[in-house]
Amino acid sequence: MNVDLFDFDLPTDNIALRPAAPRDAARMLVLEGDATRDAGVSDLPSLLRRGDMLVFNDTRVIPAQLDGRRGDAKIGATLHKREGPRRWRAFIRNARRLRDGDVIEFGNGVSAAAVDREDDGSYALVFAGDEPVELLLERAGHMPLPPYIAGKRPTDERDADDYQTMFASEPGAVAAPTAALHFTPKLMAALEAAGIGHATLTLHVGAGTFLPVKATDTTEHKMHAEWGRIDAATADRLNAVRANNGRVIAVGTTSLRLIESATGEDDVIRPFDGDTAIFITPGYRFRGIDGLMTNFHLPRSTLFMLVSALMGRERMQAAYAHAIAGKYRFYSYGDASLLLP
Repeated sequence: MNVDLFDFDLPTDNIALRPAAPRDAARMLVLEGDATRDAGVSDLPSLLRRGDMLVFNDTRVIPAQLDGRRGDAKIGATLHKREGPRRWRAFIRNARRLRDGDVIEFGNGVSAAAVDREDDGSYALVFAGDEPVELLLERAGHMPLPPYIAGKRPTDERDADDYQTMFASEPGAVAAPTAALHFTPKLMAALEAAGIGHATLTLHVGAGTFLPVKATDTTEHKMHAEWGRIDAATADRLNAVRANNGRVIAVGTTSLRLIESATGEDDVIRPFDGDTAIFITPGYRFRGIDGLMTNFHLPRSTLFMLVSALMGRERMQAAYAHAIAGKYRFYSYGDASLLLP
């Protein structure tokens, strides 16, 4: 499909630079079948059914943004996928000043050699020393806010908390599964009281999620792989929900993509441990999920293509026009949508 079909105009005033406070005070646009209505995240217990299950991504964002020098050249790096105990694939700013094997000094005793440049301009960074890379990043890295926020204000101490979900427990992501940012202990208690269950899986979100689609046709776009895991017990729970006529509602496109990667043509969700580069566009048959709660996505992005596959492209274009006119807040720190085909 032509990528232009997924374009729309978004006023910069609609881009959220801070999350709602409290988190569950965010607004939520509900699309259920052919109906559209305005609601709030705190209304979620009354919008779902007893026996439904929400599925959260428990990945934890690491301080994956690094600023350093190679000689007199300033070099920026955004880690996006672990390739080994001391090796991370990274997108590089000012990469033209690097050659294979160059050492970048990131300060605070942290350095890495840049090797194996790929066609997309990324390098593998091999960190020096014996300390765990996680400790090195705590010393030298900072929270990797999306470019549409980082370009408008600097990262600060609030972001260290604001950009983690309440489920974050497995370090490895360089972007938050932002739909889950809306959840609070109070909301989770209300969902439990309403008979709505929850489960967790792990998908370490990569920085490739922010990359623009440069191809003119969706068939020409290459997704970056991300590592994920669904254990056998979780797969069994999700299958049981559907067998009992409950719905599996993915919280965030990351949860959805992993569930769909783990689901066979027979609509059975199986344990999964490995990389996925699934790219969902209109025409895809969803096999493992029955609905999605997600934030509002960028024009021409793979994530807007995904929600268009779930609800229909014209339907989502109309819904986004409604959200823009209604001053909904977009992107990572913005408001939510609940999509129930």
